[in-house]
Amino acid sequence: MTGRFFTPSFFIMNFPDSVPARHWHAVDDGRLQCDVCPRFCKLHDGQRGLCFVRARDGDELVLTTWGRSSGFCIDPIEKKPLNHFLPGTPILSFGTAGCNLTCKFCQNWDISKSREVDRLNQVALPETIAKAAKDLNCRSVAYTYNDPVIFLEYAVDTAKACRALGIKNVAVTAGYVAPGAREDFFSVMDAANVDLKAFTEEFYHTVCGGTLEAVKETLVYLVHHTSVWVEITTLLIPGLNDSDEEITALSHWVASELGPNVPLHFSAFHPDWKIRDIPATPPATLTRARAIARDQGLNFVYTGNVHDDQGGSTCCPSCETSLIGRDWYVLTRWNLTANGGCPSCGTKLPGHFEPQPGDWGRKRVPVTFERTL
Repeated sequence: MTGRFFTPSFFIMNFPDSVPARHWHAVDDGRLQCDVCPRFCKLHDGQRGLCFVRARDGDELVLTTWGRSSGFCIDPIEKKPLNHFLPGTPILSFGTAGCNLTCKFCQNWDISKSREVDRLNQVALPETIAKAAKDLNCRSVAYTYNDPVIFLEYAVDTAKACRALGIKNVAVTAGYVAPGAREDFFSVMDAANVDLKAFTEEFYHTVCGGTLEAVKETLVYLVHHTSVWVEITTLLIPGLNDSDEEITALSHWVASELGPNVPLHFSAFHPDWKIRDIPATPPATLTRARAIARDQGLNFVYTGNVHDDQGGSTCCPSCETSLIGRDWYVLTRWNLTANGGCPSCGTKLPGHFEPQPGDWGRKRVPVTFERTL
């Protein structure tokens, strides 16, 4: 399909180079500390945080990418991946630049590792994005491609504009966010897919430049203290985080601390960014991981980035009746009752389902916002 062009119905005048940031404070040595993520970058005037997009400007911190995006695209919601949130529907997706983690296997590295603000050649106000989503029949907007917690102010402003028009908000995030900012960001989200990148502090420290504990805290907060629908993705990298022991520990923690109905996606790695000497994940690894997670008590475990009817489909946790079939991003079966239950035993499927699924399929449609001066 060709791209969709969306022209704002109002003029964009004097677009800001930056906006004041939230979640920071001054420290005793005169620096300003960013409190958005657990890095707590302390900045002198003119310095930027590791994420590159949060910077000190005089006596305040600012977000330098408000209103600027690396691109917009309509995706299937299954690509986020979300299997229990409005299946089959289109979602308007966008991101900015930069990231607060340094994952060596990043598969969006051209965006998340970018240090060139000039790359952000699409300009859109929050209200424009919300109106575009509605006019293009998208049920939701995804904050994705790079981690949205680093463009918190832009994401929150856009999410509020979307809610005003009845559009849902989806965060695709690594969950590496500090308390305070965490509550602010997720207060306007309806669903989230959180990357649980591994289950050892060593992996997070050496491969991602972060901490596992902070991500676990985010997941516990989301599941037990918010109404946000949560699904988890773990990208399995051969030899780094795919051992039986680690998969067992991760799955046991999800089942015991978050609950058996939190969907867990195991996705296949492909060589990219700074890890190019490790082969792609064999499909058998995903199948093995799925079996381990189900043995640990998880009801909904999926395989991703592969064609796998069994691993991509949803079954009733009570009677094993097949409820939703999937081939990658495409729905192949729909066997839910009108109220989202199993037709065989009546068990309600956890998540957010409508009487009929969407039919967006695997389409990916770029959307261009034309700037009107």
